[in-house]
Amino acid sequence: MTMSVEPTTGISQGVVETERAIPRGDAPAPPVELPHVAQPQSVAPQDAREMTKLFFERLATLEEGTHEYQYARNTLIEINLSLVRYAASRFRSRGDEMEDIVQVGTIGLIKAIDRYDLEREVEFTTLAIPYIVGEIKRFFRDTTWDVRVPRRLQELRVDLAKATERLTSRHGRSPRVAELAEYLGISEEEVIEGQVAANGYNAASLDATVNDDENEAPLADLIGERDEDLDLVEDLHALKPLLGRLEPRDRRILEMRFGQEMTQSQIGEELGISQMHVSRLLSRCLGRLRTAMLSND
Repeated sequence: MTMSVEPTTGISQGVVETERAIPRGDAPAPPVELPHVAQPQSVAPQDAREMTKLFFERLATLEEGTHEYQYARNTLIEINLSLVRYAASRFRSRGDEMEDIVQVGTIGLIKAIDRYDLEREVEFTTLAIPYIVGEIKRFFRDTTWDVRVPRRLQELRVDLAKATERLTSRHGRSPRVAELAEYLGISEEEVIEGQVAANGYNAASLDATVNDDENEAPLADLIGERDEDLDLVEDLHALKPLLGRLEPRDRRILEMRFGQEMTQSQIGEELGISQMHVSRLLSRCLGRLRTAMLSND
């Protein structure tokens, strides 16, 4: 490990310490000078613990945004990356790239550095490890679902899985919805919602084969086709309240034109207005309805 410090008083166990001025009388002690660490990530864990305390002491006296503040903060991150690698190694079996896990854990390390308070007299590692592990777990929780569901349901899926395992072991069978609800202290509706949401954790391929009447067939062949008439039903359902907002004459014109299939000339004779006036009224009504339908979408 190579470090350069100005000024220095010596090297002890690979850690280069800065010279500290001794206050005389009642004069306030000058701020601690920070060492220049040439290779922060190569600092041994024991030395990193001592240097972390030194850098935090200085960081507390610096103004945020200054060059020295950024140097102290960035060095704290680099010399404590070994904590991130240690925490990330616990998730090696998850199959994700270790580099990605380390990057996520580094976010937790940065949060711990920004929230650490020296006055509490707690070791930095005591705060940092939970932050790092929590950030990694949050990463897995939010990215391993094939279908994105709210976090509340993601957490409920985990609780349901644990409860199902314990109740199955206790009763020798799969637990009922009521038993799960009682065990977790939630309603049966919430249990069902969690069970439905759990289907989004792993999606099945459309090319996967399933048994249909003792014959194997791709899943895609068993999925029904889209019924275009359903779109019409949805459009009519959305159109109904919009028609209720029109003036009575406009609703009557629309009913004669599209309900009774009358021509514009026939509508004009019925209402005592010109065919051109009918055309303008229809265009205005249809334009309003079209705008309202698109805004609802």
